[in-house]
Amino acid sequence: MNPQVSLVPQVSQVSLNGSRTAADGTAVPLSPGALADAALAAVDAGAQEVLVHPRTPCGRESLSPRVVGPLLEAVRGAGVGVPLAVCASPGAEPGPAERLERVRSWTALPDRAAVHFAEAGAEDLAQALLERGIAVDAVVPVGGRAGAEPMARFLAWPLRTPGRVRLVAELASADPALVAGLRGLPPVAVLLYGRGSAAWPVLRLAARCGTGTRIGVGDVLHLPDGRPAASNAELVLAARTVGAPAAPSSSATAASR
Repeated sequence: MNPQVSLVPQVSQVSLNGSRTAADGTAVPLSPGALADAALAAVDAGAQEVLVHPRTPCGRESLSPRVVGPLLEAVRGAGVGVPLAVCASPGAEPGPAERLERVRSWTALPDRAAVHFAEAGAEDLAQALLERGIAVDAVVPVGGRAGAEPMARFLAWPLRTPGRVRLVAELASADPALVAGLRGLPPVAVLLYGRGSAAWPVLRLAARCGTGTRIGVGDVLHLPDGRPAASNAELVLAARTVGAPAAPSSSATAASR
């Protein structure tokens, strides 16, 4: 049978800050300069992509071109040469219409943008990003209390350029059955990740399945042994050890058919 899910390349993405604030500790970079330094260190440690949540000087998430542009310039100006992704999240702009207006006003463009398909208006936002030449990470929660609606919304979206879209599945737990349940997907690349206590088990599962992986203080603040992480780079280095690539598991094979 022909594969339905692309399992290569195995991209390692670092989530630099997520929805964290300064209250979460010094490991969380927030300013453009701190994010640039964190991105450079994470890439040196092995990250192949960088995901950021842009912030105003007062720490609020924002998709304003006056925030996104300087952030991208700072990160790229620091010498970070890997793809940069921005999270077009409801935390930055609660309304679907406002998010659309913001991304259409960007003057500096990221390589990718994360679109949360649990939110209304995700389809229009994703299409607007693609029309601007920005690849889309379709973020879909799977398992737990997520329900079926986010995945149904993604599957119902007319996918005209699958090579520019990646499914980023947030697994509630490292249950191989959740991966096996991804059968029947469009022919897009897949990245699996978890948050909090699920982050490291899901990373191990993703590595076994041969999908992309994600780690960073945006998702988890502790190393696999429970110690607080000092930086994103330390998390990326740990991920290279605990998530060393392996041959796809039987569950991943089942999901690809």
